[in-house]
Amino acid sequence: MTHSFISPPNAGRFVLSNATLPAVAVEGFDAPAIEGLVKADIVIADGVISALLPAGAAPVELPRSDLKDGMVWPCFTDMHTHLDKGHIWPRNANPDGTFIGALDAVRADREAYWSTADVGKRMEFSLRSAYAHGTSLIRTHLDSLAPQHRISFEVFAEMRDAWKDRVALQAVALFPMENMVDAAYFADLVAVVREKGGLIGGVTRMNPDLDSQLDVLFRAAADNGLDVDLHVDESDDPAAETLKAIAQAVLRNRFDGKVTAGHCCSLARQDEETAKRTVELVAKAGLSIVSLPMCNLYLQDRYPGRTPRWRGVTLFKELAAAGVATAVASDNTRDPFYAYGDLDPVEVLREAVRILHLDHPLDTAARVVTTSPADILGRPDKGRIAAGALADLVLFSARRWTEFLSRPQSDRVVLRRGKVIDRSLPDYRELDNIVGA
Repeated sequence: MTHSFISPPNAGRFVLSNATLPAVAVEGFDAPAIEGLVKADIVIADGVISALLPAGAAPVELPRSDLKDGMVWPCFTDMHTHLDKGHIWPRNANPDGTFIGALDAVRADREAYWSTADVGKRMEFSLRSAYAHGTSLIRTHLDSLAPQHRISFEVFAEMRDAWKDRVALQAVALFPMENMVDAAYFADLVAVVREKGGLIGGVTRMNPDLDSQLDVLFRAAADNGLDVDLHVDESDDPAAETLKAIAQAVLRNRFDGKVTAGHCCSLARQDEETAKRTVELVAKAGLSIVSLPMCNLYLQDRYPGRTPRWRGVTLFKELAAAGVATAVASDNTRDPFYAYGDLDPVEVLREAVRILHLDHPLDTAARVVTTSPADILGRPDKGRIAAGALADLVLFSARRWTEFLSRPQSDRVVLRRGKVIDRSLPDYRELDNIVGA
């Protein structure tokens, strides 16, 4: 097993004493907070948090681990990933690191290799990594050009069943919205998504038919009881305003399902007044926004021989201040859209704090990988520490933010239903027979 800093008692009832918790992820417990962190004893019984008590107040007769002010977090939610693309970099790298280069490399790889066995093995590898890092809820986008939609959604359904007690899974159909002109294809895609309990998605692009495309999409979603999760304005072009068009379409169609928009990069390239109007419209339409800071820092403003001039991310603080539900997520992992990553929300949070300036203060920063994405995904039972909740927890030796954000926390301990899990990460060599070394 991966080396850990502490070994909690292997008992039916025990205490994690002198723990430091992110207050934004704690419910039903009041204590003085310093920089958004509170002290508590956590009593665990039969896999459930039975009580949150002031630090040092838990019954002395119970077995315990003294965390000595170490942090305890709820398990994480990673709400925007691409499990079907994961780990293909060794066999189809992105030659120049650009968005167009990524599109071409993924297209070639998908057409040549994405069988049931190939997608399944890579998806399983990614889930093992995410689970070891402490994630309990993932939403993945699945490339859904025909015939891939039937292959990948079938693999996803099998994975969802196999992993249901470890990682809850959701899936979104990802496809170019102009492909809806093929009525037979789109009807089949919607049927597959509905059958597999997924969401409808798509890539929005500025074009003369955008409004009518969005109307078709939202009508199909409403008729089939589907929520919507879109790839939006992943561009440095200030003229890319599909986010505004999406908000208008939600209002125009009176769509009452949940709508999430990912990326929304061009919003940060627009003048203040234009961006302000769009942010207000997004709030009025009730959209949720997920920023993908690592992937967009990697892809956006990349030109040969030129240092990037901006960070690639959306107006995260302005959206949140307007009352828009916001979160961050991993996005791609070791594929042409992002050459790195390991589906570790601690890394995502650490980089998001740096890239988006979620610090000074850090009081609510923890929400972006815990409560906020869980709520957006319709799982308010996830991402929280509360009496009565499952003891799905991640334990850290770090006592305060400066310690937590300065190291990768590789010695963390993950509890699922109060039991320590094996945090050994899968070896990349396991993928050599399908993607190469």
